[in-house]
Amino acid sequence: MDIKQLIYLCNLERERHFGRAAEASFVSQPTLSMRLKNLERELGLSLINRSNNFAGFTAEGERVLAWAREIVSVYQGLKLEVESLKHGVNGTLRIGVVPQCSISLPLMLKAISDRYPQLDYRVAVLSADQLLEALNSHTVDVGIGFFEMATLRELHFQAEALQDNGVELVFNPQHFPHLPGSDEPLTLSEVSGLPLCLAEPTRYFRRYIDSHFREAGLALRVVLETTSVFQLAQAVQVGLGCLISPVGHLLPEMMPDLHSRKLLIEAMARHAAVVIAEPGRATPLAQHFFDEVRRWLTDNKRPFIQG
Repeated sequence: MDIKQLIYLCNLERERHFGRAAEASFVSQPTLSMRLKNLERELGLSLINRSNNFAGFTAEGERVLAWAREIVSVYQGLKLEVESLKHGVNGTLRIGVVPQCSISLPLMLKAISDRYPQLDYRVAVLSADQLLEALNSHTVDVGIGFFEMATLRELHFQAEALQDNGVELVFNPQHFPHLPGSDEPLTLSEVSGLPLCLAEPTRYFRRYIDSHFREAGLALRVVLETTSVFQLAQAVQVGLGCLISPVGHLLPEMMPDLHSRKLLIEAMARHAAVVIAEPGRATPLAQHFFDEVRRWLTDNKRPFIQG
């Protein structure tokens, strides 16, 4: 058994396809298949369900895969540690983020890049459940989203909670001229009749919004649903509808025509947080990043939530 076989196994889990796993491993498909069969012979176990295509892992394969993730994560952490000892903090940090729930990522990354200019970032947009799974399986180094803090403690994650600054309605006053002109927060009943552009119902923030309107006996008029915050912002700009979002996004700076008003709604049950693995298991890049995020939040005294 060698580390490359375990990397191939992890790549196969991620890609769910032999050809794509081979490409991700920088080997030919026959080479990947042969090395994985050699691993099965050495272990005396069948790890992969094979048909004409990849058909998932056996029960034994899932158990071996859990160990493979741990070993590959430690191996990659060792490589990064060696690189940081030789060249300082550099490399690519994998960040998983939930839509409408992150510190304003570009603003934060710019501040950290000023300190660590050789650090690069790869950002994946995930659901809340996918994000927790990605943290558990070490397919992301950092998670930014809504979490149950008790769960994070049970799993021994390091977490920096972010302040909840509430929720607001974002709109273009050219298309909704009756909304500006008051600093008073809007009630749920005032918003329920408006055309709204919202994230898909599978997203935690959307479920939070839906539940409070439902409990108030109010219906939402949703004219656009999408996983893309970019599409939501464009829809609000042209007046298709209004956006309900956590406070603190950069939309006013990006689109000066847009206005916002606070929404009277109870706080979310989950907490926004920046999360990495426990000390000793987090990669060196993740730990450096996390420590810098803590300093940055302390210096700025307010989190920025991405809409």
